[in-house]
Amino acid sequence: MELLEEPGQGSLYVRKIDRRTVNATILITHQIDAAYWHEWELFLIPGGNQINLLLNIPIIGLVMYSHSRVVANMKTGLPFYKLVACLGLLTVGIHAFFFFQGSESFIQPMSIALMLATFILSIWQLMALRHLEDLP
Repeated sequence: MELLEEPGQGSLYVRKIDRRTVNATILITHQIDAAYWHEWELFLIPGGNQINLLLNIPIIGLVMYSHSRVVANMKTGLPFYKLVACLGLLTVGIHAFFFFQGSESFIQPMSIALMLATFILSIWQLMALRHLEDLP
């Protein structure tokens, strides 16, 4: 049974995909916020914004590619579904570390909201995987 053929508006499948899409969108939006906060300075990345932009090309590319893999085939796309959730948790963990070290970056309400949304959506996505891994 191919779930992509007739997902239906209220199907579990559509809600799971939307969850992943929303999480990926929030993660990419965080990268826009990261430019405002000069994240390369926080991570001590030599080369400043130029290197930061170069590093974001494969990261954002991977997020976009993972979306295409999930849409193409949910069963074979599951590792990519999990990858985005884990990337979200890694992002939150790294920024939580800097926050508790006293960093004054990412302290605006929207920056915090993006981190909270990433955490919640990533956990929700991983919880959904328990049901998706049983797909035929």
